[in-house]
Amino acid sequence: MTTDPRVIAAVLAGGVGARMGAPTPKQLLPLEGRPIITHAIDAFESCPDVDEVIVLMVAEHVGRVEDLVAESGFTKVSRVLPGGGTRTETSCAALAAMDTAADTDLVLLHDAARPLVRPATISACVSALEEAGAVGVAVPSSDTVVCVAPGRTGGEAITEVPVRSKMRRMQTPQGFRLGVIRRAYDLAMADPELVATDDCGVVLRHLPEEEVRIVPGEETNIKVTNPGDVEVAETLLRRLESPVPGGRR
Repeated sequence: MTTDPRVIAAVLAGGVGARMGAPTPKQLLPLEGRPIITHAIDAFESCPDVDEVIVLMVAEHVGRVEDLVAESGFTKVSRVLPGGGTRTETSCAALAAMDTAADTDLVLLHDAARPLVRPATISACVSALEEAGAVGVAVPSSDTVVCVAPGRTGGEAITEVPVRSKMRRMQTPQGFRLGVIRRAYDLAMADPELVATDDCGVVLRHLPEEEVRIVPGEETNIKVTNPGDVEVAETLLRRLESPVPGGRR
């Protein structure tokens, strides 16, 4: 007798968002009257494919997020835990919190700074994990991407112009069979040259035999990084919540 794998989402908010220049972590800044992090959690709470949500937050603000979870009535959030000093440490803390889960269970790792992710995108990740061990949400790059190096006369110089049609901009969530991402991070943490800002990249580097499937993302799934991004996110959120056909979240 087999049972369906559980789907566990980890909303990662371990960073302080220094580029935002705000006195509190950017995840707690208001977006249309609610903290950014609650919008991100709400997407997973609303997705029928997600069984459990774990939140990783800057250590000194864990209590505040626990209060927000209670006030918002989120029923899928099982724990709010302190994140690490880097993205890698926060991802590892999330995986450590899933120590009793089976390798066959599924995990979705999502940046709390992407508050406009839609439940349909989350469901698409879960569906893709029926065939692949790792999936990443991405959108085509509308800009030409270049590689650079220090220039001979100062500044930077272009060294390569990759074919734009092959370029994608990665978003989150990124999804994995739990056994796959566990093995990848076990190998990564033994790598003295580890520099990881992306969980799919950890799988790609340390488990090259695993295909990392792409799930189409949406341009509205922006990352709030700089002060002006909040205003953009508010405009997009109002559009997503519009009653106009095709405009609902």
